[in-house]
Amino acid sequence: MTDLEAVTQWVEGYVRAWNSNEPADIGALFAEDAAYYPAPFREPWRGRAAIVAEWLTHADAPGRTAFSWFPVTVGPDLSIVQGTTTYPTAVYSNLWLIRLDTVGQCREFTEWWMEHDAG
Repeated sequence: MTDLEAVTQWVEGYVRAWNSNEPADIGALFAEDAAYYPAPFREPWRGRAAIVAEWLTHADAPGRTAFSWFPVTVGPDLSIVQGTTTYPTAVYSNLWLIRLDTVGQCREFTEWWMEHDAG
């Protein structure tokens, strides 16, 4: 599997988990000792169980979002994707830093997001 295939599968899994909020879907994305940074300078959620719990605490209602993305850079240690998340009342630009392990689970994830100007 190429790095791009691994990232594509991971992002597709993330979107699937986003739309299902199923703990198994969320947990399958992350390594046991992963770190998830919900914003670049916040403390990360550490460990798969904590990531699943925090995700569910902050969950969007399934099916409320549309997400499109493209790879900015894809490498064996770090991949960056740029996305757009569309909610019924707001649109956000996203930048995701993704570090996958050798089995395609994320070891470290950082999300940057910014709401589009409503004007």
